[in-house]
Amino acid sequence: MCAADLTQGAATSVPDVDFEARVLVCPAYGSKESRRHWHDTLEQEVPFGEKSLTRHLSSGQLEQLSRIHPSGMARFWGATSTHDKAMSGVRTGDVALFTGAKKVLAVGEVGVIFVNREVADTLWPPSPGGKSWHTVYSLRDLVPAEVPYEELAELIGYSKNYGFPGQLVLQGSKARAVIEGLRITTRTVLEQLGIEKSPASSLLPVQRTQLEQQHTPVVRFERAATTTLYRREEQPLVTEFCATLTVAAERFRSPAGLCDIYVQGPDGVELIEAKSRAGHAYVREALSQLLDYAPHSPRPVDRLAVLLPESPGERELQLLHRYGVDCIHRVSPGGFRRVPAPDDRRHLMRRLWTEN
Repeated sequence: MCAADLTQGAATSVPDVDFEARVLVCPAYGSKESRRHWHDTLEQEVPFGEKSLTRHLSSGQLEQLSRIHPSGMARFWGATSTHDKAMSGVRTGDVALFTGAKKVLAVGEVGVIFVNREVADTLWPPSPGGKSWHTVYSLRDLVPAEVPYEELAELIGYSKNYGFPGQLVLQGSKARAVIEGLRITTRTVLEQLGIEKSPASSLLPVQRTQLEQQHTPVVRFERAATTTLYRREEQPLVTEFCATLTVAAERFRSPAGLCDIYVQGPDGVELIEAKSRAGHAYVREALSQLLDYAPHSPRPVDRLAVLLPESPGERELQLLHRYGVDCIHRVSPGGFRRVPAPDDRRHLMRRLWTEN
C-alpha cells in the first residue's frame, strides 16, 4: 500500500472520552509585566508549600495542589477579573497556549484552578494601578512550541493576520480543532484511557480523531516523562508525509496510547508510527508501539510501518522486517521511499498483530 495509492475508506463510529477540553490562548510574553511573570512562575516551578503562599491558601486549595503536584512544586499562571466569566468553566485537563512574538511559545495543561487574590498578588505583585490576576491556575505539564499565529488562526477559523491581542477561552469545535491540529494529548485524557493512574481512571473504548498537524520547538522546560502533551520533534515529518497521501489520515486513542497515523485504503488498514531519529532505540520503540496499538485498531490491521526522517541501518531494517513491518523514510523534501517487509513475513505476522 504505497502512499499515493491510499484512498478514503469507510469510517467507523467510535465514542469519545468523557472529557472535552477548553483551550486558553494566553498572551504571556508581550508586555514587560507578562515577561516578568513568565520568568517567575512559568520558566521555573514555585514551591507552593512555603508559608508565603500557604497562609493564603484554603485547606481545600492546598489539598488539591498537593494531590495534582505531589512534589510540592508547580508552575502557575492567572487571569484578571476581566476574564471571570470565560474562566469560570475552566478545569483540570484544559489546554493553555502561551503566546508571544507572534507565535505560541509553549503548551500547557491546566492543573488546579481557583480564585484567590491574596495568592495571586503574592505570586504576581500588581504594578501601581494594575489588576490582580486573581484567577490562579497551576500547570500539570508545560512543553515548548513554535506555532506561528497564522497556523493557530487557521485552525480556529480566524483571519490569518489575526494578532491574538488578548486572552481567549475556546470551546467546542474551535477547541477540538486546536487540540487535534497541534497533536495535544493531556494527562487527563491518558488517565481516562487508563494509560496513567488516576483515582477515577478506567479503560475506555477506542476512539479516533482527525490527524493533528505538527510544529517545531524553541523554548526549553523540564517536563514529566510520563505524559506526551505535545510531541514536537516528529511533527514536521508527519505533516510532510501526510501531505503526500490521497486520503485524510486519522489517529485513534486506545488503552495502549495514541497511534501517529491511521489510514484506510483499497488495500486495507495501515498503522504508521513516526520517529525523529533512525537509530536503533528509536526504531525499536516504534516497533513496540505498533505491536501494542495494532490489536486496538478500529478495523483489523493489514500493514504496519515506521516513518523515519532518513534511511535506517541494515540492522534496524532487518528488525522491522522480522516482524513484518515496513519502513518509510524521507529521501527529499516531500519525497518518501517505502521499503516493504517480505510478503510472507507480513502474512505470517498479521494474525499476531490483530489478536487481543
